[in-house]
Amino acid sequence: MKPTIDKELLPMKAHYFLFNAGTAPVVPFMPTLAGQLGYSPAVVGTMYMILPIIGMMAKPLFGYLADRFHRHRSLFMGGQVLTGIAFFLIMFVPALEKPLPKVEFHCHAGVSEIRFCSQYGDCVEKNLEQYYGNRTLECELHCEAQPTIWDTVCQNWLQNKTENCASNRTNPFLDIGTSINMNHIMEESSCLFFMIPHDRGQVAGQNVTMNCPAYLKTNCTMDCREDYVKEQLAENAVINTRSAMGMPQFWFFFGMLIFSWIGMAVVVSIGDAICFGILGDRHHLYGKQRLCGSLGWGVFALLAGVLVDNMSRGEVNKNYTVVFWMALIIMGFDVFASSKLKHVQTHLSSNILKDVGQMFLSLRCVIFFLWCVAIGLGTALIWNFLFIYLEQLDKELEGCDSSMKTLEGLVMGIQCFGGELPFFFLSGWILKRIGHVNAMSMVLFGFGVRFILYSMLQNPWYILPIELLNGVTFGIFYATMASYASIVAPPGTEATMQSLVGAIFEGVGVSMGSLIGGLLFESVSARTTFEIFGIGAFILFVVHVCVQMYLQRNGSTDENGKGRVSSASASVSGTAPTPSSVESAKPKEIANKDADGFRDVDLS
Repeated sequence: MKPTIDKELLPMKAHYFLFNAGTAPVVPFMPTLAGQLGYSPAVVGTMYMILPIIGMMAKPLFGYLADRFHRHRSLFMGGQVLTGIAFFLIMFVPALEKPLPKVEFHCHAGVSEIRFCSQYGDCVEKNLEQYYGNRTLECELHCEAQPTIWDTVCQNWLQNKTENCASNRTNPFLDIGTSINMNHIMEESSCLFFMIPHDRGQVAGQNVTMNCPAYLKTNCTMDCREDYVKEQLAENAVINTRSAMGMPQFWFFFGMLIFSWIGMAVVVSIGDAICFGILGDRHHLYGKQRLCGSLGWGVFALLAGVLVDNMSRGEVNKNYTVVFWMALIIMGFDVFASSKLKHVQTHLSSNILKDVGQMFLSLRCVIFFLWCVAIGLGTALIWNFLFIYLEQLDKELEGCDSSMKTLEGLVMGIQCFGGELPFFFLSGWILKRIGHVNAMSMVLFGFGVRFILYSMLQNPWYILPIELLNGVTFGIFYATMASYASIVAPPGTEATMQSLVGAIFEGVGVSMGSLIGGLLFESVSARTTFEIFGIGAFILFVVHVCVQMYLQRNGSTDENGKGRVSSASASVSGTAPTPSSVESAKPKEIANKDADGFRDVDLS
């Protein structure tokens, strides 16, 4: 007998696949792109502290509007359009202008040279020689000049021909014009040596012979009036938070990120509510719908990483153009697929805010919300700082053509195919066997193991097997969070409840984690940051297990102590269910009770 295909769920599966496929090429690379644009880790941390707060406000607001005015699909599709356009416009954000390259000028017996040292030295030499060939560039050095340097210049270069040479002893800078043959570059120990013919100098408008009886060394900036030279030699500008606040290009970049996060917040929260609405009592099938999203994320994240590396060969900075086009086009397909959804809300709440607000009167719900915050703290470190950490490790080993974006694509591919996909598929079985509370504890333990292993990394490529843990720390986590929120949501508040839980996870947990992670990355080290978060996750795991054991031992009472919680409605209201209410309840809904005491659907 052939398995039947539920055609009603096909558009939902297509949405999860396409939405994640459209965001995967952009979202993971945004922190590293921000660094490439010139913003410091503190600026990145500040932005990613604010963005989840924006999402926290957007999710309940649009979830409430969807439930109140029954506009789930229109708001859902509008969020997709907003996300795609906002991501695409980020492509036009200008990078901060790079400063002039910093070099050293060396002059000794008959030899003059410009020394440039960088971890990318061998790669830069190859790029310059391939680009310029045997071409000679006219460059100007703006150098620091001590009085002793002016003595050498006046006595040996100008030979006191300039009347006011002696007065220049008080000038802190010396400008030197010279010619550099780009085919005569020597490389040694990550330093490049641009050889200068000793008779090719110019100072104070005079051609000079740069003869230095005594060794002369000074720090300079070099201007060859060539953008490619500046691109290869200059370090990225690093702008702190205060300076960034006064830059229009920063606000354009940050504004597009804000719009994209609002769009994603609307799509994720309302999309999950629509999915659970279509599933009805089949909550255990949610993971099988959501795994389509992991499939889309893994495929297109890996593809995007490979494409970015291939389009950036020979460049110090990565070319991200292709990922923005991918986001726009794929998101357009997602809008089309979502237009085929047929979802009608069957339960309407007469007082949505009151019903959802009473969730905070249940002790177990409050613990669930705090768990979401804790997971958000760890998730922020992975989302926003893991790739920065990998690139720091990579710089110590590889150089500029290190295929780092390919590695990052592989990381996301393994996170999805090796982690999320199987665990989303098995999430219903796992939740049935161990219950929601034990699943929550397992997620905390998984974060602890994952972060400690990160702190021990020496080679960035060794991260690949570690990413299998993403099945626990995201696959099981997300299925548990969404399923638990759907189970305890009062009828008619499904979208609002999914939005609230998502807002707590991102708006509180991820926001705090972004700020704390950014501060720790700058104040200590990336390795130490992961070690601190790992130890913290193990501590929270022990605390969570102890608290849940205490609640179970004390009869699963709510915080008011009014009785055993055996259904979602009893948990929300804080009162014990009456016999009549139990008898009138659907058999499916009270057939199984988790270790957490809430009613659960029949997962058999």
